[in-house]
Amino acid sequence: MNSLSVNGLSVNGLSVNGLSVNGLSVNGLATSTFVSWFEANAPAHDEVMRYLVRCAVPAGEVRTYTSSTTGLTYAWQGGLGVAPAWAQGTPATVAEQQVVSACLAAHVNTYGYHIPISITGLKGNAQPLSFSKDEDRAYVIREACFFGNLFTGEGIYAANDQSEMAEYLSSPRRCGWSHQQSGLDPACPAIVRAGTCAQLGCKQSKNSPYYSECTYNGITYRPLTTRIRNTDIYVCGDGVCQVTESCGTGMAMDNCMDCGPCSQP
Repeated sequence: MNSLSVNGLSVNGLSVNGLSVNGLSVNGLATSTFVSWFEANAPAHDEVMRYLVRCAVPAGEVRTYTSSTTGLTYAWQGGLGVAPAWAQGTPATVAEQQVVSACLAAHVNTYGYHIPISITGLKGNAQPLSFSKDEDRAYVIREACFFGNLFTGEGIYAANDQSEMAEYLSSPRRCGWSHQQSGLDPACPAIVRAGTCAQLGCKQSKNSPYYSECTYNGITYRPLTTRIRNTDIYVCGDGVCQVTESCGTGMAMDNCMDCGPCSQP
């Protein structure tokens, strides 16, 4: 068991509007509330459920649902298990709502380019996500802390876990470690930038790589903290045009000489 996962949730998938907090057990997926929510937009909600179950349900468990409309059966694999009570059918606590929301935000993908990430923090039951020594050695870039509550409409937030990223650097994880300290990034419109984890006064658990709580707008949240590998940070000027870089003649990720000059209209 460790805290590794792979990002891939689309920005538009960062929504649980209409999804009940009353249990994510097998029986819970048979309720009229869940059926109405899922059938309203099955393709989009299938993606949400794929990451929701990965976040909330422990590894080794599966949640399935068969549509009475189409006859299709959907199967979603558990993974991190940050909401163990909700996963077994108990209404989600506020802490579970918060960590599930943070976990979904941590999986957002803006470039259609999936990379592994390390997610650490406290689960809804205050038990820490475990991580291996190999993971600790490989995932050395402190990226961001994510927090908020999508279930209550309080929104979702991300803060850099270090100073803002230099303009010549970029990463497929644009919604994580960012060039922006505050406000909205057009590439991550559902996530509000909230400065840095340190500026927020997020409390870091002793001898651990994660924060136990962050307070924003007067509300204290249980956050999740992400880290990535050195190889997933790209440098404009290294001669390689990366998926995160745009054409130009400069040394910034959106005006990068590696991609060549932009063609004239």
